[in-house]
Amino acid sequence: MGNDTLFAPAATEVGPERLDAVGRELPDFPDPEPPLHHGPARIIAMCNQKGGVGKTTTTINLGAAMAEYGRRVLLVDFDPQGAASVGVGVNPHELELSVYNLLMDRTVQATDVILPTAIENLDVLPANIDLSAAEVQLVGEVARESVLARGLRPVLDQYDVILVDCQPSLGLLTVNALTAAHGVLIPLECEFFALRGVALLVETIEKVRDRLNPGLEIDGILPTMFDSRTLHSREVVARVHEAFGSTLLHTVIGRTVKFPDASVAAEPITAYAPNHPGAIAYRQLARELVARGDAA
Repeated sequence: MGNDTLFAPAATEVGPERLDAVGRELPDFPDPEPPLHHGPARIIAMCNQKGGVGKTTTTINLGAAMAEYGRRVLLVDFDPQGAASVGVGVNPHELELSVYNLLMDRTVQATDVILPTAIENLDVLPANIDLSAAEVQLVGEVARESVLARGLRPVLDQYDVILVDCQPSLGLLTVNALTAAHGVLIPLECEFFALRGVALLVETIEKVRDRLNPGLEIDGILPTMFDSRTLHSREVVARVHEAFGSTLLHTVIGRTVKFPDASVAAEPITAYAPNHPGAIAYRQLARELVARGDAA
């Protein structure tokens, strides 16, 4: 039995009904119609101050799934580690311009920095270690929390969805992402230590909503690294549902070795293993967000 059997299905068949991980009836999310035109984009911040919960994996694979459904998608790598850039085939060490330049140099436009990927309809605004300096340098800027929003504004009409992969912290860069965003998607690893930080994150989101971005919404909490065979995973998801109700998405992302394999290949799982349950789950996530009105 290989490691890949750890991948948990997103739904359970019970008679004619399909139930999600907490026993709710799983709706049928239809394939979305291709958009009649592109833009303006909905900006979604992928946010959790805990590392290793699947933010970058979700940013890349949700973006690729949205692109499959005809959406024009921009991935914004907003983590100095540059993992989202690497994950779509960009070498962060060879960049002439990155999101750092967009933040710090008013003469640089987003279109100067954006790169196409091998996936049709999917572009990336890449990052590298330079971005780590921005947090310090932005402290003295006027409207320092709104610098990313200013940088993205000229390209909103070119995309349907902009996904911002945040770094694992609640610092100034993450506040910039939340100030620019229309919605927040919270990937949550299915283990109890990950639960502890969600209340702090929600508190930060509410502060940004009150002080900087009144339209900010929580689009959903996405369980990741879920293993239906373990009581632990099921209890964590049940606790999230108890605390946050319908904010918990129906889609769950299982634990599988295919995600790191796809990362090494610098491809989304939807391209690397298009029929794998992980690819199917991210397509379901894309359809669920469209059905909820949280994506174009």
